[in-house]
Amino acid sequence: MKEFILFSLLICGTFSASIPTDPLSDEFIDYINTLQTTWRAGRNFAPNTPKKYLKSLAGVHKNANNAFTLPKRKVSLDVTIPDEFDARKQWPNCPSITDIRDQGSCGSCWALELLRLCLIVFVSHSNGKLQVHLSAENLVTCCGSCGAGCFGGDPGSAWEYWRDVGIVSGGNYGSKEGCQPYSIAPCEHHIPGSRPPCRGEGHTADCRKQCEKGYSIPYDKDLHYAEFVYSTERDVKEIQTEILKNGPVEAAFFVYEDLLTYKEGVYKHVAGAPVGGHAIKILGWGVENGTPYWLIANSWNTDWGNNGFFKILRGSDECGIEIDVSAGLPRI
Repeated sequence: MKEFILFSLLICGTFSASIPTDPLSDEFIDYINTLQTTWRAGRNFAPNTPKKYLKSLAGVHKNANNAFTLPKRKVSLDVTIPDEFDARKQWPNCPSITDIRDQGSCGSCWALELLRLCLIVFVSHSNGKLQVHLSAENLVTCCGSCGAGCFGGDPGSAWEYWRDVGIVSGGNYGSKEGCQPYSIAPCEHHIPGSRPPCRGEGHTADCRKQCEKGYSIPYDKDLHYAEFVYSTERDVKEIQTEILKNGPVEAAFFVYEDLLTYKEGVYKHVAGAPVGGHAIKILGWGVENGTPYWLIANSWNTDWGNNGFFKILRGSDECGIEIDVSAGLPRI
């Protein structure tokens, strides 16, 4: 972990002691905007949001001794890469692409992004005939090799679990969809609202090898598996080609405090201390005002950022966004 933090500090720059130290203060937001960089900051979180909760948003465990364990898979660069690409337009009938998940009070980003991708590849590789919403509940509670459930996990191990053990179906909280729907309720991450406030990591439920009452398929018959799981090379064109051919990919990168304030534009780290590792979904890419970017779907609710989405600098491995990219193909 120390090695990863040091590397991220080097590639994302350093921060000055003159910068306001409270990342949720108006002074911090104003400071970022005075820099007039490629993005604009604003208020996403209430000033009194517990710091413990902010830390829990970044739930990826990066262990320098076992990180990047998925096998590399070379993709044939036999496609014309467009200047802009948005998977939401390419696969308009796949609801997972436009879905911005809500972790709730649980550091489950490492699981949620993989499962959104699973639905997309099921759709793209079955010509739309098979749409399986795999269960985040099942993965978070049952994958002991992945980490610590709501206290964080390793995306690579999650992909391997899908391949080796399988994951049952299950929709969002309250959906009653599938074998095991997500049991952690949404909470107010940002501004006051009708939901209870988020308070940090939630309790990880016990692993259950049975489906909800009323679901007609037995647990062991509802399991779905990956045929292949892999990581891409640290190369922009390879990542783009993978997305063009097989759909969005999962990436683990390092979050700094200034990302908490993101509102619009192409993010690059300019201020603030490290928060932790985080998993997101790369949907596509483009160029904004001359700055190349990756298009990202986050899991911090639609109240954060640009309706839950953000853009990050492409081509310079900003905050490690291009070094740990993973994907998988389903067993149809």
